[in-house]
Amino acid sequence: MAGELSAQYERIFAEYRAALDRLAASYESVPQAREDLMQEILLAIWKALPRFRGDCSERTFVFRVAHNRCLSHVWRRGKRPETGDEAPDVPDTRSGPEAQAAENRRRQALRDAIRQLPLNYRQVILLALEDLSPPEIAGVLGVTENNVGVRMNRARKALRSLLEKHA
Repeated sequence: MAGELSAQYERIFAEYRAALDRLAASYESVPQAREDLMQEILLAIWKALPRFRGDCSERTFVFRVAHNRCLSHVWRRGKRPETGDEAPDVPDTRSGPEAQAAENRRRQALRDAIRQLPLNYRQVILLALEDLSPPEIAGVLGVTENNVGVRMNRARKALRSLLEKHA
């Protein structure tokens, strides 16, 4: 049983690592704090894995555990995430340096704007960016699909407003 659990954890780690890194980065802009949060997320998944009964998809389960850990992290810290230039840059290998710099500025502006959203809006945007469907987002957050739709609509409007101010 322990071997199966370990193999399942390793597979989950490999499959969801990039998405979990992005999730941690959306809650923490400081690299060391982001790494600490990532370790908390991975430990929480490891501890919760034996209780996974298959009532929802594995993906929903992983994101639910990760989001709950992020919420605990934010509440423990007692303040909203700070924006900063410390967020990792994702280079665009298809373009030249000037286009790459412009794209990096655009991505940084988007990351900063997402961090400024209220937590309930930030959650739905982040999950949608990870290609979770509204029913999956509802499962992760423990809310209704209608609530997800309302939050998503309001989050998009708020994000658009924040990005327009930055432009």
